[in-house]
Amino acid sequence: MHQHYVMGDSKVLVIGGGGREHALCLGLHNSAQVSEIYCSPGNAGTEMLAKNVDLSNNDNSTIVEFCQDNSIDLVVVGPEAPLCNSLADVLAEEKIPCFGPIGLLANLEGSKLHAKEVMQLVGVPTAGFQILDSDSDIESALDKYSANPWVIKRDVLAGGKGVVVTSDFSEAKDFIINSINSDGKVLLEEFLPGEEASMLVVMDGSDFVCLPASQDHKRAYDGDEGPNTGGMGAYCPAPVITDLIHERVVSRIVKPMFDYLSNLETPYRGVLYVGLMITENGDPNVVEFNVRFGDPECQITLPLIKTDLFDVLFHASIDRLADLDVEFHNAHALTVVLASEGYPSKPIKGRKISGLNLEIPKLNMGDSWVNFAGVKQEGQDYFSSGGRVLSCSAIASSLSEAAELSYQLMNSIALEGSHYRLDIGGKAL
Repeated sequence: MHQHYVMGDSKVLVIGGGGREHALCLGLHNSAQVSEIYCSPGNAGTEMLAKNVDLSNNDNSTIVEFCQDNSIDLVVVGPEAPLCNSLADVLAEEKIPCFGPIGLLANLEGSKLHAKEVMQLVGVPTAGFQILDSDSDIESALDKYSANPWVIKRDVLAGGKGVVVTSDFSEAKDFIINSINSDGKVLLEEFLPGEEASMLVVMDGSDFVCLPASQDHKRAYDGDEGPNTGGMGAYCPAPVITDLIHERVVSRIVKPMFDYLSNLETPYRGVLYVGLMITENGDPNVVEFNVRFGDPECQITLPLIKTDLFDVLFHASIDRLADLDVEFHNAHALTVVLASEGYPSKPIKGRKISGLNLEIPKLNMGDSWVNFAGVKQEGQDYFSSGGRVLSCSAIASSLSEAAELSYQLMNSIALEGSHYRLDIGGKAL
């Protein structure tokens, strides 16, 4: 393993080009250990902190070659697709540390079915489910769970859009039939009422560290109305995760998963995103696992880590997390996402964004900053290039102050037709 612990001399490659990757580059930019950051493909925000390179991310060998040519010490993978495409496996062969699990373990996100099977094996609490295929009696399966809305999940990477929750029988049946026709099978789940939260857990073969719990807002409009999105805003820590519930999450979910994942031939190295549903009795159930930082949860969780971010990510990529004492700021963070007109169904791109503050944030207490997502630069101007364009984030000693700072910043930015939610963090304020 090529490890050189020379202060400030490490080179990092971040894979991805969204708000999450901008947050990772920001955290690494503020690290005392890092001398150079590359980001592939990156965006207009990462460009200010890193060297954007395009390593057409579906080809692992291009990435390996780049790492070798540029003496990269650590690869940090933002999105799930490269992990499901076994990027970490190929890097491991070349002894290049990678923050992100191997392909087989990335299946915890890549296949909802596989995730359910692991949960059953390990004894993690999750909703009851049935696997349906072309031989299944769909109507009787729907009858079984008809007391609540139906939850139907495609067993493929669908960019957060492969899940339908509905009380409409014919909509449920059509989605099941279409999913079986395209994927061969589909997952029908029991509906779990309660409040959602996310726990991001950094782990490797030696140890795990739970980051402060966060809460995302999935629906497009205020009051949790409108279609599901990739996430319209988040805050951290989430008060729904009380000390007691935190204890339950660790003992019933995180610890059993860690025991299983750390004992495999290649242990899990990276962050396990545990999507939770907390029932009214305070019992946590797993809704889903993701094998990477959530977006926008990453944008507000990372600033709460007091320990040098490079140290955390690097140690977790070489099974040395147990050697590190990871500390957190006693603070609150919140982010609000600005979305393009027409998002999520048909976002309109290519409009000019004005009012951006382009200073590089230090992420100190009382700071607010912009996380760039779908933003491209042309000359001196910035334009929208995605559905989720940017988010306004802040860190403060109280949640209400963090919310105030984020919204103040949002009010100074203009993008024609754009929309954002006004009630982020509302459940906790």
